[in-house]
Amino acid sequence: MIEESKQTEPTENINANANVAEESNNTAQMSDNLETPLNSEVAATEATAAQESSSAANTAEWEEMEAEIAALEQQANQLKAQLEERTSQYMRIAADFDNFRKRSQKEKEELDQQVKCNTLGALLPVVDNFERAQAQIKPQTEAEKNIHKSYQSIYKQMVTALKGLGVSPMRPKGQEFNPNLHEAAIQEPTNEYPEGTVIDELIPGYFLGERVLRHAVVKVAAPGEHEISSEESQPESPES
Repeated sequence: MIEESKQTEPTENINANANVAEESNNTAQMSDNLETPLNSEVAATEATAAQESSSAANTAEWEEMEAEIAALEQQANQLKAQLEERTSQYMRIAADFDNFRKRSQKEKEELDQQVKCNTLGALLPVVDNFERAQAQIKPQTEAEKNIHKSYQSIYKQMVTALKGLGVSPMRPKGQEFNPNLHEAAIQEPTNEYPEGTVIDELIPGYFLGERVLRHAVVKVAAPGEHEISSEESQPESPES
């Protein structure tokens, strides 16, 4: 009996050890099963935190870019406004300069024309004297004719020179009197011309281009004497 009990003890010990090992494995497996969900939750939490941190970083970066874009747009608008103001100033200056140039050119032309008129106007009496001499002097001898030809050639040269400078005679005879062109010295009653017509030119008038160089001194027609009609000449009959 004693031997049987001795043989049974090792078997029981082996079984006990096996049970202990199995329990230990079960405990480890349970621990692993518990740790797996915990690790997943931690990983998910960490991923969410990382995503939120990345989103916050992207938002901050986007806001910074929008601020830079807004600053650039504001700077561009300021530059555009300055460009428009400078362009407007340039246009005003250019217009003022163009007006000044035109005004200066016009004043210069008027001054040149005035000097030209004064100079040529001073020569016109010389032309008048040549024309009076031509009308009054009647050369008789050969010597007188030669002298006449000499000063007439000078007269022709002067007239040619004046014509080349733009001087032209008015020749107002037969035209209607115009106070802007003519100066009336005499009014002569006549039935030959209509009233207000230039009958004769006493002192020649001249143009310089389209400008009056000298007014023509003229004789103007006035109303003539009307003949008394036969009806006007008959005496009135006495009242009956």
